[in-house]
Amino acid sequence: MTRHPVILVIGMLSALVAACSKPPPQIKQEPRPKVGLLMDTLQEERWQRDRDLFLQRAKELGTDVLVEAAEGDDAKQLQLAESLLDRGVQALVVIPHSAEGAAPIVAAAKKRSVGVISYDRLILNADVDLYLSYDNRMVGEQQAQYLRNRAPQGNYILLGGAKTDHNAALIREGQLAALDDAIKRGDIKIVADPWTPNWQADAAMAETEAALKKARNQVVAIVASNDNTAGGAIKALEKNGLAGKVLVSGQDADLDAIRRIVQGTQTMTCYKPLSPLAREAASEAVHLAKGEKVEGTSTIDNGTKQVQAVLWNPIVIHKDTVGILLNDRFHTREQVYGSGGRK
Repeated sequence: MTRHPVILVIGMLSALVAACSKPPPQIKQEPRPKVGLLMDTLQEERWQRDRDLFLQRAKELGTDVLVEAAEGDDAKQLQLAESLLDRGVQALVVIPHSAEGAAPIVAAAKKRSVGVISYDRLILNADVDLYLSYDNRMVGEQQAQYLRNRAPQGNYILLGGAKTDHNAALIREGQLAALDDAIKRGDIKIVADPWTPNWQADAAMAETEAALKKARNQVVAIVASNDNTAGGAIKALEKNGLAGKVLVSGQDADLDAIRRIVQGTQTMTCYKPLSPLAREAASEAVHLAKGEKVEGTSTIDNGTKQVQAVLWNPIVIHKDTVGILLNDRFHTREQVYGSGGRK
């Protein structure tokens, strides 16, 4: 018997429909990497910028980021680290409050085979995978040398950062290296060299007031280690009618500091472009999260090992070079000069 053509067509269509109704093959989705960003504080403008740039880069890389900030508390920072690890982060980027106090954070991460990046501040005596920062010794050298060029003789105050922060020690090393020969000759006298707990402006103000009293206001320069301490020092100078008469250094190019530089009460700051640092940290954290090896361009001894490191060079900003920040869109012209300000 000959099969009817209509029956054949219907059969073919039925087979085609059945084939089309089969679900498409499932493409296995790779899980998104999960990274922890554990910060010391978010109370300063500078660290808010770091966070935002880090998150921006992580988003570009398809990575989830959990952010926590300890607000200057070592015990809390360790608790937050444990929380991040419990929540499944595969890499940990740490801005330590204390260089030595953060070692248990690294140990906790290593117990779970989680890699650790030490961000901007070196964690001492710990198995850190990578250290990313600016050359902090160079920061100190730039600060002191810039002031020395303008005041080669006289009484100086060295206003350090937090003694718990290894960066503060490196900055002080750089400052002393730039001033050493002048100190030995007696051209420059260090009348006070206090450290500032947690880099706080109020503490810096109090330390500066005490130093000014000790020196009977006979001070030509204050080598302040960052812009927050510089702000505190300048408040003390204002109380004594010395603002704009005593040279003051800084670091971080905070907006308030740049306004002070424009106004003439702060002399300079060290600008550390945050984008390369934060973006590199996010990229390397993703590599760690994927189990990949990370390498630096140099190494630094943290007391336990030669840590792989990438260090960038800071840039001196003074009244005539504020345009560098504007060109980088770090600050806007209106923010610095006001709506009717300098063109």
